[in-house]
Amino acid sequence: MVQEDRKIVSGSANSCTNALVLPGGGARGAYQVGVLKAVAELLPRRAPSPFRILSGTSAGAINSVVLASRARLFHVGIAELEHVWRDFRSQHVFKTDAGTLSRNSLHWLLTLVTGGLGRQNPLALFDNDPLRQLLRQRINFDAIEKSIDSGYIDSVSVTAAGYSSARSVSFYQGAEHIAPWRRVRRIGRREDIDLEHLMASIAVPIVFPSVRLGQEYFGDGAMRQATPLSPAVHLGADRILVVGVRNETIDLPDPVGTEPTYPSLGRVAGYMLDALFMDGLSADLERMARINTMLGQLANPHIKGDEGELRTIEAFVMLPSEDVREIAARHLHEMPRGVRLLLSGLGAMNKGDMQLVSYLLFESGFTRELIELGYRDAMEQRDELVTFLNGDPMESESGIFGWRDLSQEYTQRLPVLKLADQEGG
Repeated sequence: MVQEDRKIVSGSANSCTNALVLPGGGARGAYQVGVLKAVAELLPRRAPSPFRILSGTSAGAINSVVLASRARLFHVGIAELEHVWRDFRSQHVFKTDAGTLSRNSLHWLLTLVTGGLGRQNPLALFDNDPLRQLLRQRINFDAIEKSIDSGYIDSVSVTAAGYSSARSVSFYQGAEHIAPWRRVRRIGRREDIDLEHLMASIAVPIVFPSVRLGQEYFGDGAMRQATPLSPAVHLGADRILVVGVRNETIDLPDPVGTEPTYPSLGRVAGYMLDALFMDGLSADLERMARINTMLGQLANPHIKGDEGELRTIEAFVMLPSEDVREIAARHLHEMPRGVRLLLSGLGAMNKGDMQLVSYLLFESGFTRELIELGYRDAMEQRDELVTFLNGDPMESESGIFGWRDLSQEYTQRLPVLKLADQEGG
C-alpha cells in the first residue's frame, strides 16, 4: 500500500526525462490546470518544474509557456494559471460587445451575399485582441530563457500550422544541444518563443484570425498535427504526461427506427474542433503503444537509423472522467447574450450540440468546475502519478497508462493495453 504522504521527487536521480504535453482545447484547457494543480501539491513546496520538456498546442501552448516562464517554482506558475482560468470571462478572450458582434455578423453576411469583398473580407468570426492584451500583461517571455539557462527546464515547444507551406511547425526554445528536425509535413524550428507564436498557435480557423510569423501566416497548431507527441519525443522525452480535454466514451447511436436529425452548422463546427484538437492524440497514442510493444519483444529494445533512435517512450494520459459537454450545458447561461444569439443562429445551443459551446465557454463557472474536475481526477490516481513522474517501474507492456483504448474503433485491437476505468459519456 502506497503511503498517503508520498511525493514526487523533484530532481530525482533517475535517468528519465519527463515531458508534459498539453493539447489544444479552447476553454477546456482549464481541465489541464486542475490536473497540474494536483501535481504541484504532490511536489515539495518550493520545487522547480518536474518536467524537463514542455510542449503545447493552442490553449495548451499558453499553459506550457506560462509554466516555462515560472519553471524555478512550479507551484507559482500553477497559481498564476489558476488565477487567470478561475476568473475567465469571454470578454478576456474576444470582443463580446453587441456592436462588435453585430458588425461582424453583418460583415460576414455581406461577404457571402456579394461573393466576396476582396481585401475587405472578414478575417475571422471573433476579434481576439483582448486575449492578446491579457497574454502580453501576464507572461514574461524573457523568463523562458532564464529557466533554460538555469537548468530548470531543457526546452519548451509551441506548435502552429503554416498556411503556405502546409506544414506543422513546432517552434522550440531550448538547450543548445537540441537539434531541429524535419519529417513529412512537420518540422521543429528553433526560435525564441514570444507572443506572436502563442497567438498563431491558438488561431482556430474561421473563429480567430491567422497570425504572420516571418514570411508565412499560421493558424491553430492542431491543424496538421497528426503526431502531437512528436515534439516532446524529438526534444528528448523518455516519459510523457499527457493531459487531454475529452472524455473518450463513444456516444450511443440514435435508437433504431428513429429519424436522424440533420446536423446543424453549430454541430458540424463542434465536430470539426473536437476532431482537430483530440483525434490526432488518440492515433498517436495508438502508434506509440504499437512501437513500445514491438520493442518490448526484442532482445535489444533500441533501433538506430538515419532518422535517429527508435526507443520505448512511456506515457501517462489524464482525461476528464466526466462528459465536458454536460458540464458546459450547466453553464450556458453565463455566456454573453450576443455570443449566445450568434451561436444560436448556427444551431449550436441545443442540448445535444454542446461541443462547440464547450470550446468557447470562457466563463468562470465552467472553467472553475473543470479545474476542480482535473484536480479530483489527478488525486484519484495520485499513487500512479507519483510513481510515473518519479521514473519508477510501472506494469504495462505497451507503456501507456490511463488511456481508454479506442483502437477497436479505428483499427485492429490492442489486447496488451491496461487501461484506467473512467465514468461518463
